[in-house]
Amino acid sequence: MSQTAAKVRVAVDVMGGDYAPQEIIKGALESAHRGQVDIILVGQEAAIAEGLRADGTAEGLVRCVYASEVIVEGESPALAIRKKKDSSIVVGTRLVRDGEADAFVSAGSSGAVAASAATYLGMVDGIERPTIGGGFSSFAPDIVIMDLGANVDCKPHQLVSFAIAGTVYARILYGIPNPTVGLLSTGSEQGKGNDLVKEAFPLLQDSGLNFIGNIEGNEILTGKANVILCDGFVGNILLKFYESIGSRGRTWFLEKTPAFKGIAGWLFDRFLPLKKLSYEGEEEGSGILWGVDGVVRIAHGACRAEHVVHGINGARKAVEANIVGSLKSEIALLRKQGKLQEGGHSQ
Repeated sequence: MSQTAAKVRVAVDVMGGDYAPQEIIKGALESAHRGQVDIILVGQEAAIAEGLRADGTAEGLVRCVYASEVIVEGESPALAIRKKKDSSIVVGTRLVRDGEADAFVSAGSSGAVAASAATYLGMVDGIERPTIGGGFSSFAPDIVIMDLGANVDCKPHQLVSFAIAGTVYARILYGIPNPTVGLLSTGSEQGKGNDLVKEAFPLLQDSGLNFIGNIEGNEILTGKANVILCDGFVGNILLKFYESIGSRGRTWFLEKTPAFKGIAGWLFDRFLPLKKLSYEGEEEGSGILWGVDGVVRIAHGACRAEHVVHGINGARKAVEANIVGSLKSEIALLRKQGKLQEGGHSQ
């Protein structure tokens, strides 16, 4: 699709998320009203009809594609996408595969979204597993962390593919010409960390990327490394801790300033906007499922309408930036330089 000839078409799973379908539809319609994207609502007919009735100006604003089934949290992702082929997640993914949508956004089961994307879109040649990237731009505008939860267990060479994706992420979405890559560990010296970190270190040294070695937890927000690597187990815990800081900080502030009860909340939000810390509010590519051959964005399960708007906008930017084409080009360059073997393994 020519990005200058038409708006980016974003398919939105209205059945996924803690506040689906109402908040998802509300956010999708807000995005459609803003006019930057064409929205395709994907979900059960009754749920979509109810959501559209709640917005008196929605008629003719969006396209609807109905899906009779819903994948819920707790289901086996691989089994669910095989059994529920008419689920909103699978139908939305197939819209991208078939060229009817340019991106898919879902706040549903992240495992099911990743499995559906890998199955129906396929993986970019040279990447074994999809990975979720995201940044903490409230405090550190020039960092991206890979992986934030798609892969709880990883092999060392898979961290190299995450590094390639993160490098492309930082270059095309943050505008950093030669992003630095750091491996999250318990110490800065080579040889520190668990077996995964120790074995990934020499692979990253030989990857052709701008690898600067290990970085520690107290260096994450300093910008020392633009791309920070870890497995999804560590990354997801880190993300959720980061997200908790805002609400906990606000509660702590109100408890410590009882004399200013009337304005304490306003003061906190005005001068310490920590309540905005959450990856669904970070527009620049956060939540993108990197490595699949199409643009898929996983939104936070607890997202509200305003977060859905951010998610759709992030998906639009990813399409316009041609992240998939850029990732393919980066892999091709590393192969040409002899830094990447077939199957994505670094030499």
